[in-house]
Amino acid sequence: MASFSQCSSAQKLQKEAPLSFGEVYCQNWNAGVQGGGSGLNIYIPVGDYTIELDSVYFRGRVSKLEVKQNSQLLVGSFRTDNNSPKDIVMSSDSKEEYANQMPSAMTPFPFELKDDECVVSYKQNNKTLYYKILNVKQKEPLNYPSAPPNKN
Repeated sequence: MASFSQCSSAQKLQKEAPLSFGEVYCQNWNAGVQGGGSGLNIYIPVGDYTIELDSVYFRGRVSKLEVKQNSQLLVGSFRTDNNSPKDIVMSSDSKEEYANQMPSAMTPFPFELKDDECVVSYKQNNKTLYYKILNVKQKEPLNYPSAPPNKN
């Protein structure tokens, strides 16, 4: 019963911003080496704040927010499968496939959002509240170069 009431409260969005947000933007990134990974980061600039910002919901996924740059920038990071190492063993002997990881189950996403919208969760008076941010800008992807060769 507790999880049901928590889900129903997750749908309620606050009408007023809990703090002053700067221009929120997202940016894809790709590692410069094969198998180095890729992802999407969402950047949320904030002014001074006294509330605890917790997570960001964006494009069907959720991420904890990390504080960067003297507490003035919050970042949510989402890993993607592109350019990720694929260590899957395929064999007619099922014992050899034992170490393969199961695909992660998709959990239901609690909000209906457009690609340029996100929701941040925050704590206020021991309650978790949610606020929708509109007009998230998409910046050009960051393609990190591969490491330079060793000069011995």
